[in-house]
Amino acid sequence: MKDVPVVPVIGSLLETDLYKFTMWQTLLHAFPANDAEYRFVCRNTPAFPLAELCDAVNRELDHLCTLNFSDEELSYLGGLRFMKPDFIDFLRVFRFQRRFIEARQGEGAESGQLVITARGPQVHVMGFEIFVLAIVNELYFRRLCAGREHEVLAEGRARLNDKIARLRDYAASVPAALGAEAAPFEFFDFGLRRRFSGAWQDEVVATLAREIPQVFKGSSNVELARRHGLLAIGTMAHEYLQTFQAVGVQLRLSQRAALEGWVQEFRGDLGIALTDVIGMDAFLADFDLYFAKLFDGLRHDSGDPIVWGEKALAHYAALRIDPRGKRLVFSDGLDTAEACRLHAHFARRVSVGFGIGTHLSNDLGPRAAEHRHEAGALQRPARGQAVRRARQDPVRRPDLPRLPAPGLRGEACREGVKPCSRSRWPRSIRPSATSRATCACTWTPPAARDMKARSSSSSPSSR
Repeated sequence: MKDVPVVPVIGSLLETDLYKFTMWQTLLHAFPANDAEYRFVCRNTPAFPLAELCDAVNRELDHLCTLNFSDEELSYLGGLRFMKPDFIDFLRVFRFQRRFIEARQGEGAESGQLVITARGPQVHVMGFEIFVLAIVNELYFRRLCAGREHEVLAEGRARLNDKIARLRDYAASVPAALGAEAAPFEFFDFGLRRRFSGAWQDEVVATLAREIPQVFKGSSNVELARRHGLLAIGTMAHEYLQTFQAVGVQLRLSQRAALEGWVQEFRGDLGIALTDVIGMDAFLADFDLYFAKLFDGLRHDSGDPIVWGEKALAHYAALRIDPRGKRLVFSDGLDTAEACRLHAHFARRVSVGFGIGTHLSNDLGPRAAEHRHEAGALQRPARGQAVRRARQDPVRRPDLPRLPAPGLRGEACREGVKPCSRSRWPRSIRPSATSRATCACTWTPPAARDMKARSSSSSPSSR
């Protein structure tokens, strides 16, 4: 069966998450000479071997590498006050280079797998991430749902309407249930990378913006935010903090260096810090009064969300900072039911926001393949340290039941360790000259262990 898409999956270079642009700008200014390698990973078993999509993926990559930013798109980005003129000028002449990325069918132990590797200057390859994930996901579902698209979309619309009704009812109940002092319920679309299709995500975002604008506040998809007049949402992701682990900074100081670099780049904008690259305890050890005052809040992306939130509030209290002036953002595999329950738990004490991904953009019935891209190697000339993200395993509390949603769980890795829970680009950064025959899910360097990055209730896994 031959895959010939009617239209390209990616139509605009703005069809990526906002934090790719914010990290891109920061790393271009800080480390323009970095080299990096990214690898595609599918963590579960798809309905058919993804290697069968290889030819179609290569056609999509060929098309992607012909795209430029239009004047209209650059005008939009330049209108965001945190985007700097020299970065906009860089984007004006930027084009993805096909020689920096390859897609092939796996051989030997990788037989049946789709192998995608992006390798080259970090500022030229880091942008491939979201596009690759969106391309593979849409090609996968084009084939999986061929001949029954109308049935699948009808189911998706029914589920979306049910979510809208639940969220509308919950938002209306907040003042009576939690009191007038409670923070409002607000959520955002974080579903680009594992969306069913670009057209479906567009429909979902447009429907949410039209039906429940009082609670739906934006999208991480920059193009959809521009098209629908919404707020583009995003600050930093794991690759930003991990980059500082490989550029000559002492590993124990890497988070502080990354946070300081962010402060100097954005001078008060984009003030939500990601906490789980090494672990919440290690993060809070670095997040002292200086950073706690400078940053507007924190983002949760792994581990028990209640435990994480209570630790954050206790940390602010210890620093004598009123948490009601801060914000906690939750984005770890959320559905609408869990977002509402987390809001009910925290809203009296702190402002909260919820980034909901696959539950919005790919909840149509068919099971989603769990795709992610992995930052495999990063090298700064003559310098570098072997590092690995120590990610906390999510622990779901029994009092936070989840609505039915497509299965998105990682399979056990080849060494039989505890399954990694979500798909993205699992982050690992190391000098390219270093070779380690270890499972990509488990290794933590001695320096990170010395920092006691693992909490007693979690085991690390890379993302």
